Amino acid sequence: MGLEKRHSNEETSSEYLYPPDILQTLDFSRSPAKFSPKISAANPGEDWMVVRPLQRADFDKGFLQLLSQLTSTGNITRKQFDERFTQMKSSGGYYVTVIEDKRISKIIGAATLTIEQKFIHNCSVRGRLEDVVVNDTYRGKQLGKLIVVTVSLLAQAVGCYKMSLDCKDHLIKFYNTLGYKCEPGNSNAMNMRFEEPS
Repeated sequence: MGLEKRHSNEETSSEYLYPPDILQTLDFSRSPAKFSPKISAANPGEDWMVVRPLQRADFDKGFLQLLSQLTSTGNITRKQFDERFTQMKSSGGYYVTVIEDKRISKIIGAATLTIEQKFIHNCSVRGRLEDVVVNDTYRGKQLGKLIVVTVSLLAQAVGCYKMSLDCKDHLIKFYNTLGYKCEPGNSNAMNMRFEEPS
């Protein structure tokens, strides 16, 4: 009984926000981003690194501390984290993707794809890129580029006709190199369009 209960707790804590298999199928050659050396979600360049969906256990792996490098997160309890994780998973349309340093069980990069249901474009869906952050002690490993391209390709894989983001002036050039273009008349709103779904 004790062993069963522990096994069940481990399964719950390692529960993914969305199925991880989709990340292994992303074709990085479809992105205009240049990686040197070549890396992808399936092969992030170091054997101690993994790109994967957010897990319930990431509360203990510094996910919220990483987000706090981006903006204020507040004082979130495990219960609040669990409840929000459950809400996001059950409602669907949330693809929080992380990079983990497996050597120290820490989340070192993250980005979120949120899906917006539309009536336009034949009831299509639009993606929004949010909360992009990489731990600044891991600079020089192309991780910012890796997490953004991963989530952008993921948007295309789940059927988005467009991916949008808002960014600060100094990041416009970075997002340009990854295929995003400024929206005319609104310089900090950027978009990436995909082929129309057939």
